[in-house]
Formats: sequence, C-alpha cells, structure tokens
Amino acid sequence: MKDTVLMGMSGCGKTTLIQALLGESLRYAKTQTVERHLHFLDTPGEYMEHRQFYRALIMTAVDADQIGLVQDVGRTSWIPPAFATTFAKPVFGIVSKLDLAIDGLDVSDARDVLVSAGADPIYEVSALTGQGLPELWRQLADDDGRAVEP
Repeated sequence: MKDTVLMGMSGCGKTTLIQALLGESLRYAKTQTVERHLHFLDTPGEYMEHRQFYRALIMTAVDADQIGLVQDVGRTSWIPPAFATTFAKPVFGIVSKLDLAIDGLDVSDARDVLVSAGADPIYEVSALTGQGLPELWRQLADDDGRAVEP
C-alpha cells in the first residue's frame, strides 16, 4: 500500500476517513500534530489554514508516495489554486462527507475546489456510509494492485 498524506482544513474528515479505511470505529479525535496510522500520515487542519505552516505540509509529504487533498461538502475552502504544484508527487482529491450534502451543488463546489488545486483524480466518499471507499482503495493500492483492506 502506498504511503499517503491527507491534507485539508480542520474538521474536513481526514482522521475519520482514515479510521473508516482502516476498519476502526469512528470517533472524533482532534489531530494536534502529524500522526501516522499505518500507511497514512494525518495532518492538522491548521497546517492548511495558515500559510506559515505550509512548510510543515511540504516536509511531511517528502516521506509519502502520494498526497490526498480533502475538501468536505458545504464549506468554504482554504486550499489554494494550483496547490498540487507544490509537490513533486501525485496529488489526488477527496470530496468528503457526502452524507451531509444537501444537493449536487455542494458536491460540485467541493470538486471545483479540488480541480482548481490541481488534484486528479477526485473521489467522492462518506466515511459514515462507506460510499466511495472501494474506489479510493484502488488509489491507495500499490502499483501492482496490492492493498491491505480492513
């Protein structure tokens, strides 16, 4: 499985998504510092929300194979346009919290943020319902298709 860094605003669902992907019970846990969960590096949302912490995101990404930018539905983003060009590795997008989408516009707006940031491909997921997680697993698998699914 590829080592993956998840980046996004506070409360966008990075930690919950990791818990769902690893088959753990879902519980709120505020990420205070970069945390490793098997093949995932979970970053604090404040690193995305404050430009002075971008260096921490860049340094964290050095040890990863790929980066997942996470944007939840229904919220204004702090992910800057062309942010993916900061990294010399693949950057994909995750629209999170699909279960909270009021309409397709919520999802479309979140996708637009990720497209503007340069993320490709983009996955739409819900950690609560499991929607979209199988497709995301394929992104997380090694190039030979191996992934350790829960």
